[in-house]
Amino acid sequence: MPSVFDTAATATARPITFVTKSTWPTIRDGLGPQARQFADANGFAAKPGACLVLPAPDGQIAQVLFGLEDDAAKHRDLFRPGALAGLLPAGTYRFANQPHDARLAALAFALGSYRFSRYRKADGSEVRLALPDGTDAAELTRIAEAAALARDLVNTPSNDMGPAELALAAQQLAERHGASFSCIVGDELVQQNFPLIHAVGMASTRAPRLIELSWGDPAHPKVTLVGKGVCFDSGGLDLKTSSGMLLMKKDMGGAANVLALAQMVMGAKLKVRLRVLIPAVENAVSGSAFRPLDVFPSRKGVTVEIGNTDAEGRLVLADALAFADEEKPDLLIDMGTLTGAARVALGPELPPFYTQDDALAAEVARCAAAENDPLWRMPLWAPYDSWLDSKVATINNAPSNGFAGSITCALFLQRFVEHAKSWLHLDIYAWTPSAKPGRPEGGECQGARALYKLLSERYG
Repeated sequence: MPSVFDTAATATARPITFVTKSTWPTIRDGLGPQARQFADANGFAAKPGACLVLPAPDGQIAQVLFGLEDDAAKHRDLFRPGALAGLLPAGTYRFANQPHDARLAALAFALGSYRFSRYRKADGSEVRLALPDGTDAAELTRIAEAAALARDLVNTPSNDMGPAELALAAQQLAERHGASFSCIVGDELVQQNFPLIHAVGMASTRAPRLIELSWGDPAHPKVTLVGKGVCFDSGGLDLKTSSGMLLMKKDMGGAANVLALAQMVMGAKLKVRLRVLIPAVENAVSGSAFRPLDVFPSRKGVTVEIGNTDAEGRLVLADALAFADEEKPDLLIDMGTLTGAARVALGPELPPFYTQDDALAAEVARCAAAENDPLWRMPLWAPYDSWLDSKVATINNAPSNGFAGSITCALFLQRFVEHAKSWLHLDIYAWTPSAKPGRPEGGECQGARALYKLLSERYG
């Protein structure tokens, strides 16, 4: 995704004037008679999201009026200016006055410019933004490009984004930043003690694999990212319905988002020893598929009874988390599109996160709010841990009562983390169901921007 920011055209850029219902009367009075008449004739009333291009006497664009929420509004969408990228004619623009948050407005402008164009020509004009003074163009470009990477990976259909293609994307990212890359493929997973990853992926003609990327000074604090890379989820023998299966190309959204976060971290050269682990599989149906009530060992030695083959994401993450935990990282983060229960509880825009570290939780919540990248803490509720009990194995992967699905998934994963100083689990959706300012419909970078801010503050 090319940068939409222009650092050299501020003087010639067309002005964008932000207005609210309370500021509109004053701004209207300051317009020339013709512009004022044009705005009135078009019924411009400074409603949030309203956009009006005012012509100059020579027919060129004099300025753009764009409506925002009042300061006292119950909710202000700090990404509202992101809609401008799809509304404006081609050209370079600048902010003539302050939106609610100039940095987030500029970032939203870039995020709103994203188009997925792999299979068809992208719609839209070439619109650029001259950044406000004091805004770090390199930083915003880094974040926007990483978000585009996550969106591209999620939006690519599964026939072109299987385990091998996901591994290639990780390898290309590693090469770009001088990171080391390795991959354990197929039956080698069993030989190297990753039985759960192998079990989930063994029904597919596309071999499962564990992708690993390492970067940074080994003497720096160890930060490990683990992302769920289920490149398509049929549900396995506990087959999903056709509607439930429709969006399952996005079930590798956790992997896409940890790669986006890794790109931000490496691009900023944060002082960490970064490690990325992605168990990449396809949960398919065939004669070799794993079955309900099968029992498998795990890397940690915990035996797992399969209560449901559609609870496969936690299985592949379990082996990867156990592997990550062995080197006792300072911070271990996993991300995955794991449970419909999280969507029922909080909807598609507000992913839950889990941690026992209260200080870390407070940092995550603060960074999420500051970056307009919403996250909400949910409890690792210990009394529900017994719901994972099995009569024939150490643990069952899916309680049968159907309650608290996101919490019990987090409790399952917690069983595989013992030595990390802090652990953080995110149950993301990685998809925008309908377009919003700065957030086109489709694959989404969710949670990664908040985590990047946290890591930047800790290790920048």
